[in-house]
Amino acid sequence: MRRIYFLAPDLATTHKIVDEFRANGIEDHDIHVLAKRDTPLEGLPEAGISIKTDFIPALERGVALGGTTGLLAGLIGLRLAGFAIAGGPLLGIIMAGATIGSMMNSLMGMNSGNTRLKRFEEAIEKGELLVLVDTPKERIEEIKQLVKKHHPDVDFEGVEPFLPPTMPS
Repeated sequence: MRRIYFLAPDLATTHKIVDEFRANGIEDHDIHVLAKRDTPLEGLPEAGISIKTDFIPALERGVALGGTTGLLAGLIGLRLAGFAIAGGPLLGIIMAGATIGSMMNSLMGMNSGNTRLKRFEEAIEKGELLVLVDTPKERIEEIKQLVKKHHPDVDFEGVEPFLPPTMPS
C-alpha cells in the first residue's frame, strides 16, 4: 500500500473527489482529509490522530530507546548487585524500560504535528484541504488520472514510498 497526497482548493471540490473515490471502490478508511481547524467536513472522512500527529513513529522510537536503556540498566544493575546475569530479571527490566519509553515518547508524539505533513501547513491554513488516499501501488496511476481528469485545479503532491502505520480512527 502507498499513500497518495492531493491538495484540493476548497470543500466542494474535496467532496466531489471523495465521492469519486467511493464510486471507484475506495473505502472511507483509506481516505483521509485534513483541513484548517474548525472547518466542518460534513461527511468527509477526517484524518485520525495517528495521521495528524507523530504518535506512531514516537511510539516506535520509545519502545526501541526504552528497551535499550532497560537492557543496559539491567545489565549494569544486576552486575553491580552481584547477581549472575539471568534471563528473567533482565527481561523484566527490558520490558519495563520499553513500556516507560513507549508511553513517554508516544505522549510527546501526540503533541507534535506529523512531520511528513509540515510542508502542507501553509496551504491548509489558507483554506485548502489535503486529501490522502491509501491504495495498492498498482492503482496509483489510475487514481492520479481520475483526479486530474475531473479536477485540473487539484494539485498532485506525491506518493509516500511506504504506507506509514496508522491506528483506526
